[in-house]
Amino acid sequence: MTSSETNTTTSMPGTSAPDPAELTAWFDAHARDLPWRAPTTTGWGVLVSETMLQQTPVRRVQPVWEEWMARWPRPSDLAAATQAEVLRAWGKLGYPRRALRLHEAASVIATEHGDVVPAEVDALLALPGVGTYTARAVAAFAYGRRAPVVDTNVRRVVARAVHGAGDAGPPAPKRDLADVEALLPADDARAAKMSAALMELGQTVCTVRSPACEACPISHDCAWQHAGRPAYAGPPKKVQRFAGTDRQVRGRLLDVLRGADGPVTREQLDAVWNDAGQRDQCLDSLLTDGLMEQTQDGRFALPGES
Repeated sequence: MTSSETNTTTSMPGTSAPDPAELTAWFDAHARDLPWRAPTTTGWGVLVSETMLQQTPVRRVQPVWEEWMARWPRPSDLAAATQAEVLRAWGKLGYPRRALRLHEAASVIATEHGDVVPAEVDALLALPGVGTYTARAVAAFAYGRRAPVVDTNVRRVVARAVHGAGDAGPPAPKRDLADVEALLPADDARAAKMSAALMELGQTVCTVRSPACEACPISHDCAWQHAGRPAYAGPPKKVQRFAGTDRQVRGRLLDVLRGADGPVTREQLDAVWNDAGQRDQCLDSLLTDGLMEQTQDGRFALPGES
C-alpha cells in the first residue's frame, strides 16, 4: 500500500495536501532534540514548556525549563512555592503573568486532578491561563491526541503548502483550525506526530524570510512552489519592537525586585528609567497585575514579600 493510500486526510478544492507519511518520516529524522520531547516527559513538563515558549525563543526557554523541572517536577511542588519564588525563577523570560497563571494552574491540577495534568482539551481549557493553543498542544504532544495545534509557524506552512500563498496573513482562528484539522490523519498517534512535524517544519525549514525549500520533505507537493513562490500580498505586518516599550520598563522594574532580598524603595525603582510618566504607568500596571505589592511603609516587593 502506498503512502497516499494510507493518507486519510482530504484536501479542499484548489488546494494541495502534504503527505503525512513523508512529513512525519522527516520529523523522525530531523526533529530537534528538545528536553520536553523526551519520552519520559510528563504532561506537566509539556504544559510548563508550552507556557514558557509562548512568544519566547527555544534557546531562552530550555535552561529555565530544565531548572523548573528539577525544582518543581510535579504541579503540587510548584503550587507549594510562593509567588515571589515563582517570579524569581521565571527570570527574564518575559510576560511574567504567565508564571503566575502557571502557579494557579498547578494548584488546580494538584487539588482537582490528582496532581496529573488532564489529557482532554476541555479540561485543559478550564485551567487558569490555558488557552486554545496551549490546551491543544498539551493534548497532542503530551498525550498523543488528535488535536489540531495552530501557531504562527503552522499557519505559514499551511498557507504555503496548501493554499500557495506567501504567508498566512492575519489569524482567523476558526478557519486556521479547520485548515489544520483537514490535514491530520484519523488516528490519534499519527495525527499528534503530524501536528509536531508541521510546527517543526515551520520553525526550522519553512521560515519567514529564508525558507530552505531544498530541505523540505513536501516541497514537491507544495502549492507555493508550484505557483512560483509568489510574495506575500497582504497588509504589511507590524514589527514588534522592545526597546523603549512598556514591556522593557516593566522588566527593569521587576529586575530590581528579583535582585533584592526584601522590599525596595521608590528611589531604587525610579533609577531604572528616566521617563517618569511611563515609569509610573508601568509601576501601576505591575501592581494591578499582582506582580508587585506595596508595603505599609511605601516600599515595593514581589507578591507575598511585603
